[in-house]
Amino acid sequence: MTGAKEYAEALFLLAKEDGTLSEVCEDLYAATAAISDNPDYLKLLSTPALSKEERVGLIDESAEGLSLSVKNLLKLLAEGRRISLLGKIYEEYSAMLDEERGIVRAEAVTAIPLTREQSDLIARKLCATLSASEVVLKNTVDPSILGGITLRYRGIQKDASVKERLRSFEAALKSIII
Repeated sequence: MTGAKEYAEALFLLAKEDGTLSEVCEDLYAATAAISDNPDYLKLLSTPALSKEERVGLIDESAEGLSLSVKNLLKLLAEGRRISLLGKIYEEYSAMLDEERGIVRAEAVTAIPLTREQSDLIARKLCATLSASEVVLKNTVDPSILGGITLRYRGIQKDASVKERLRSFEAALKSIII
């Protein structure tokens, strides 16, 4: 059974070949937003009570103005009653587009909000370290980390928080044999 990643990869390859990477991403976002704003429509497209032809017809009516690639993807998903995968397909596609463009999305978890200067400095350092053309940094505040920073990017987590340091120190103390 094909998953969201496989659909996203196929769509990405088609869009790259056509030179429509950005357009397809925008259309995927629009379709995802429209469907998530209308949960009844999602249920309708997923119901076995409608034939494949009826589901595809609904897509034809509602997907006016979208790129042919996205429209065909929506039809394919509707045929198989897999339209619920659309949000995940958008996430996967967007991540592939970021990678293609050298953009890294990162999250900085801190005990207090970062200043603009701190965010810019972290983004510049990550950019240089990761050889990225751009780093888009999101700051999440979590007072429970007490201080320091936890960075998350590309499935990696670097934890330099006070909470983690205290946990490591506690573990080291517990391992000492007296």
